Amino acid sequence: MLDQIRDLYQEVVFDHNRNPRNFRVMEDANRTIEGFNPLCGDRITLYVKIDGDGIIQDVSFQGSGCAISTASASLMTEIVRGMHESQAHALFQTFHRIATGKDETLNLEELGKLAVLAGVRAYPARVKCATLAWHSLEAAIENKQATVTTE
Repeated sequence: MLDQIRDLYQEVVFDHNRNPRNFRVMEDANRTIEGFNPLCGDRITLYVKIDGDGIIQDVSFQGSGCAISTASASLMTEIVRGMHESQAHALFQTFHRIATGKDETLNLEELGKLAVLAGVRAYPARVKCATLAWHSLEAAIENKQATVTTE
């Protein structure tokens, strides 16, 4: 099973890196946050539009980074659109536990499409690449202004 996840992981990372979804500046975003991974040099600007009920209406990103960082941001923007802030926060917590190896049960159903990124746990030096966009989303949800770093 883990071999299948690794193969799918590589395929999805390549696809989302070559053709990132939601890679654009969002002019009407009401939350914007910068993210930086000093270890790899990944940089992201995350744009989020959250309505008065806490629903993520739109999310996009710009920046430069490694394939894992770009793919993770691309997948994240597809998945969290339409979620309530609390749902996105819960998904981040689950994703982070699985990506960092802190959750050994590896419940892939909990992650949905993000399950393919569970393969990053096999490459510990790349976990920060995969989680940069997610840490940035957390900061945007909390309406923080400071640049997010993975250090």
